[in-house]
Amino acid sequence: MAVRPDDAGLHAHAATDARLAAFIAGHRRLLLLTGAGCSTDSGIPDYRDADGQWKRTPPVDYRAFMADAAVRRRYWARSLVGWPHIGRARPNATHHALAALEAAGRVELLLTQNVDGLHQRAGSRQVIDLHGRLDAVRCMDCGAHSPREALQQRMLDANPGWAALQAVQAPDGDADLERDFSRFVVPGCTACGGLLKPDVVFFGENVPRERVASVHAHLERADAVLVVGSSLMVYSGFRFVDAAARAGLPVAAVNLGRTRADALLSLKIEQPCAQALGFLLDGAWAAAKTQ
Repeated sequence: MAVRPDDAGLHAHAATDARLAAFIAGHRRLLLLTGAGCSTDSGIPDYRDADGQWKRTPPVDYRAFMADAAVRRRYWARSLVGWPHIGRARPNATHHALAALEAAGRVELLLTQNVDGLHQRAGSRQVIDLHGRLDAVRCMDCGAHSPREALQQRMLDANPGWAALQAVQAPDGDADLERDFSRFVVPGCTACGGLLKPDVVFFGENVPRERVASVHAHLERADAVLVVGSSLMVYSGFRFVDAAARAGLPVAAVNLGRTRADALLSLKIEQPCAQALGFLLDGAWAAAKTQ
């Protein structure tokens, strides 16, 4: 009996699910490493194309942000326009699937390169935000932390009319907005008047040592690594996959397109994250894995 093209696709999808399900079922202490591909279904754009190349101008550089007031004005003005989109974003099926995997007792750690906090909103608890969180702001002078929403209101008060601007959403709460930023007012720290920066790791900035050490400690207890929605082109995330492979741990990835770790993978699923991980939301599967 001939198989219709659509039937062939269904069979291929079933086979893919089976391979990924077998990988997950075969390991009880998974270290999950997630990237921008997890959040695209929540309306947050990703950075790279299928070849791992930038889709747009790379994000702001740490040294430029710290050294140049004009760079800071441009960053915060674009962030003022882009932040509401991030603030309203909600977890999608991928976030819920990974939270269900943790609830089934199969996760040693969820290490995310994302800064949107959506894994925690979905219910994941064993989470390290490798690059920090966009919903917090840090003073680079006195170290005080404050909510991003509070700074948003202060910027709106200091810059009337900017709230009405529209722009294409970019990753990490940015917006593709180009105009004269010279008159944009960036508020200082309420405690000391110092320079404010989102509590995230910018390009050119180092991930805090204690955070890296904590991830390595979890990696020593893990029995496999599953990468979800990341090309791993940034070394800060790739190094943990490299360390896992050197330690002999199997590594699988769910990602559309090339990853920096392709040569290290024992399994690669090139499907949208939610499609590949949908079986984790099956209540019967979760119940079986907790027994």
